[in-house]
Amino acid sequence: MITRIGYTQDISGIIALQKANLYDNLSDQDRKMGFVTTPFSEAQLEHLLAEHGIFVAEDQGVITGYTMAGTWKFFSQWPIFPYMESRLGSLSFAGKRVPPEQSFQYGPVCITAALRGSGIFPRLFEEMRKDFASRFPVGITFINRVNERSYAAHTRKLPMTEIDAFEFSGRRYAMLAFDTSRPVIGNSG
Repeated sequence: MITRIGYTQDISGIIALQKANLYDNLSDQDRKMGFVTTPFSEAQLEHLLAEHGIFVAEDQGVITGYTMAGTWKFFSQWPIFPYMESRLGSLSFAGKRVPPEQSFQYGPVCITAALRGSGIFPRLFEEMRKDFASRFPVGITFINRVNERSYAAHTRKLPMTEIDAFEFSGRRYAMLAFDTSRPVIGNSG
């Protein structure tokens, strides 16, 4: 199993994994194991790849996990992100304000169900963190509060701090922040 930056040839594997874990495609029981809510088209994935914003886990040519990250400008095509960005000016992380121009949006992250809990998640996060650390001091993400598995993973396995709780389109979310200069402890890369 390797983790690395994504390439164009990974798109079909990313889309297949996304489809298998998309909230709208899962039963209530399956959703308890985690899910992704934001579907990406092939064109959106190509754009994000051009910005070096996709990282994958691969096992013998099969994409077993991915995470994405990008600018607020890229993510502004989905309504929740401009809303989150508008809230940043009044929020602080580690005692400092978080201006949008000094932060980026991380996520979604998705790991194939059979490999959750295997250590791929922190490795994928670390690949992304190392790459984005030279561009932004702070990363931001949001988690649907119904997705307790994801919330627990981000706050227990990673150095993330909840900086906001908000409601959008009738759903409750937590906004989390992390310092890009802080490596994931125990990661072997």
